[in-house]
Amino acid sequence: MTEINERDVAEMDVVVVGGGAAGLSAASTLARARRSVVVIDSGEPRNAPAAGVHGYLSRDGLPPGELLRAGREEVAGYGGRIVTDRVTGARRTGERFVVDTDSGRSFGARRLLVTTGLVDELPDVPRLRERWGRDVLHCPYCHGWEVRDAPIGVLATGPWSVHQALLFRQWSPEVTFFLHTAGDPTEEQWEQLAARGIAVVDGEVVGLDVADDRLAGVRLASGTRVPVRALAVVPRFEARSAVLTDLGLANQEHPQGVASFVETDASGFTGLAGVWAAGNVTDPTAGVAVAVASGMQAAAAINADLVAADTAAAVARRTAPPSRQAFSPAVEAANCARVLGDRRHGIASVAGAVRRSRD
Repeated sequence: MTEINERDVAEMDVVVVGGGAAGLSAASTLARARRSVVVIDSGEPRNAPAAGVHGYLSRDGLPPGELLRAGREEVAGYGGRIVTDRVTGARRTGERFVVDTDSGRSFGARRLLVTTGLVDELPDVPRLRERWGRDVLHCPYCHGWEVRDAPIGVLATGPWSVHQALLFRQWSPEVTFFLHTAGDPTEEQWEQLAARGIAVVDGEVVGLDVADDRLAGVRLASGTRVPVRALAVVPRFEARSAVLTDLGLANQEHPQGVASFVETDASGFTGLAGVWAAGNVTDPTAGVAVAVASGMQAAAAINADLVAADTAAAVARRTAPPSRQAFSPAVEAANCARVLGDRRHGIASVAGAVRRSRD
């Protein structure tokens, strides 16, 4: 087992596992609250393929890497630590936590915040993954404006695909719904697609056509080629929650069967003492702005929990019998009075000050 630096374990307030938007937002909030905090991140952001972040007021179009760079600088500016490493496990040691990493390091803290996000499980179609986040998309609020009025295809993968097609119709009059390997829509859905002028194409999609590094169309098993400039899919979202599994917290299944996620209360508390989660690991559909907000909310809850613990400890020390108090002004004054008697100078005034502070 990796040796643990007990001094670091004793002094760190919070370890944040995951350095995306939620994790950095939480770390910044905690550092501003004068908490010692370390963010451990593997450097593999989910939105790395995207050209820009959208739906984030005043930061629209900012490259994802630039947002993370600015966030890391902000955290460091308030005294937080950023560590690039892969977390391999987490364990509880009494009332504290120890997080182990791939490089053999260990980090300990009083509280644990998991902001590890999720993994997109994409349909098994050749060349689809390499276009992911560019012109193979899933969220119209993230990418719809950028493909407005272009021919958009929607690859049916499950019950949410018709809803996705109806959404993208808001951004373009040219939407084609590819049934692919999914079942037929319901009668009501057929009527909705027809009413919105969305073409439906039967047959399995077996590949994508790319020209000049841009999506040009999809190819069907029949050999038919249908031109599109963007292709929307509904991936399955899998929470990256191995670190929480180590602590005994299991993922929950989304009611629609499209995702797994970590269940928390509104503050991000997981129900495990000392453990919070925020961002896409708890909310598979959250955009960047929502993830930032959830990170800040979890950080505030963690700080309040630490304040309560610090206050309880301070009260316990103050009210402990003198024989159990290691040091306090009152103990020092009493000891001096017993040792020096009438020869003491200024002790009475100190003791008086202590008595007044109690009153």
